[in-house]
Amino acid sequence: MTVSFQPASGPARRTVVAAAGAAGLAVALTACGGSDDDASAVPAQSGGAADDAANGGGTGGSSGGGTPLASTADIPEGGGKVFADQKVVVVQPSAGEFKAYSATCTHQGCAVKSVSDGLINCPCHNSNFSVADGSVSSGPATKPLPEVRITVDGDSITLA
Repeated sequence: MTVSFQPASGPARRTVVAAAGAAGLAVALTACGGSDDDASAVPAQSGGAADDAANGGGTGGSSGGGTPLASTADIPEGGGKVFADQKVVVVQPSAGEFKAYSATCTHQGCAVKSVSDGLINCPCHNSNFSVADGSVSSGPATKPLPEVRITVDGDSITLA
């Protein structure tokens, strides 16, 4: 009796793995795509306040269409408030001066959680950013928080 150590005839392992990967990619792309029915064929609206915040600011001007965030009385001088849903942190570095920054830490993308003692604090790896300009006060982050455009109208703070 002779025993053969030759693999059975069929596709090579590399071919099977490549085919499985291609099938997975096709499923992922199909899941990301829309359907052909008319209701989903309408393109998504863009340029809104949420898009502006996510992209580091708006187009400027006072369109009146921004997302209301807070009253100026809600933002303490030398401190601020994190708006997690809008992914923005609004600060008041000095009396009457309001600024906003992305609430996503530039180190590894964690959400900043608090503002105290003139610093915006990320709890993941203890990076801290200045309320004055978003610059890194202590790392491991090496890049400042991107500024987000806001408008202050009377005592109302709104995403621009």
